Amino acid sequence: FSAPCIESNMDMFKGKMLVRKDGSECLAEEALGSTKVVALYFSAHWCPPCRMFTPVLAEAYKEMKDESAASVEVIFVSSDRANSDMLSYMKESHGDWYAVKFGDPFQQELKTKYGVSGIPTLIVVKRDGTVITANGRGDIQTQGPRAFVDWANAA
Repeated sequence: FSAPCIESNMDMFKGKMLVRKDGSECLAEEALGSTKVVALYFSAHWCPPCRMFTPVLAEAYKEMKDESAASVEVIFVSSDRANSDMLSYMKESHGDWYAVKFGDPFQQELKTKYGVSGIPTLIVVKRDGTVITANGRGDIQTQGPRAFVDWANAA
């Protein structure tokens, strides 16, 4: 006998397409694998504070990937005005992470679900959508790559 799936095990990313820096696409469940924590990065190239924070996040992400086994992935949720803007912004200053496909209704669903009204915003969630922190940006600015480890431990 196996118990039915309970709501907390649901994966809000299941079936969603994500995009890499090079424009190639893959299913979220393939991209995320066994990752338990996702940092949703709401940002856009036209936003100067975003352009200042993105390299800081990218450096912390790279250090985390190099130095620890923290099971955290970043997904970029763009507010750019065109797909070309989003992809060039990703190539220019983003870490080696994925983005929600440009124009996908999932972009707006995430903004609405998490009440994102300004950018840059970094909201850290479990795969089922439960919020770990809505102040991921502040955590990165004060703790650097250590923030990823804390988020993974919180899951």
